[in-house]
Amino acid sequence: MTRRPPLAPSPGTLLLVAHGSRDPRHAATVTDLAARVRALRPGLPVTVGYLDHCAPRIDQVADRLEGTVTALPLLLGRAFHAKSDIPGALAAAAARNPRVTVRQGAVLGPSPLLLDALGRRLAEAGVRPEPGTGVVLAAAGSSDAAANAVTRQVAADLERAHGWDAVEVAHASAAPPRVADAVAALRARGVSRIAVAPYLLAPGLLPDRIAAEAEAAGADALAAPLGAAPELARLLLHRYDQARYDQARAARLDAPTSALGLSA
Repeated sequence: MTRRPPLAPSPGTLLLVAHGSRDPRHAATVTDLAARVRALRPGLPVTVGYLDHCAPRIDQVADRLEGTVTALPLLLGRAFHAKSDIPGALAAAAARNPRVTVRQGAVLGPSPLLLDALGRRLAEAGVRPEPGTGVVLAAAGSSDAAANAVTRQVAADLERAHGWDAVEVAHASAAPPRVADAVAALRARGVSRIAVAPYLLAPGLLPDRIAAEAEAAGADALAAPLGAAPELARLLLHRYDQARYDQARAARLDAPTSALGLSA
């Protein structure tokens, strides 16, 4: 295994960037996830900033910080928020505070740890990979075709790596198919028991919509959103370490950098 060079002496701050929601369950989930990350790495300062709806906002958090900040979007895929909204908010926050250097790390997905977290939630709902059992992977959906293609690949990986008879994708918004379509597709593939697994981080409007559609479509089980699963906390630290490694490598190569470096 290749040995990574040491990171910069100071760990800086890990900023978890959440979209935010009017549903209080969203912020509660983000708070729990941040606490799990702190517990796994006690010496690392971890804070949370929201893009919308919740406090504190990203700029309010950045105003209080100094030094290097590694910002990780709490997003499962790389669509509009990861490509536009969050980079713009981080750039504005960095411009307001000359004492801080902000680097954006990668989104959470795809990752085998997310597949493990999905398996955990399905098992908690009483569903395990058995003959005749299929899964609807119910994601938010996006107008970005590339983001939807990544979700389809996640479904294929879940089916292959975790031993489900079949996995079909559904979207809660933006683009078809919906949950009913995915349930029908699984029935057509000969699946006798169907579980719906929300591929979403926190409870809120879209998970509630998925739950209602799952019931209407006659699904047999419904898993909870990924939430503050232990796998997500480990994944965040992996993304943080990778971002810090990339920063150190760029510095060693003397690559030109701006005050705000944006990476995958």
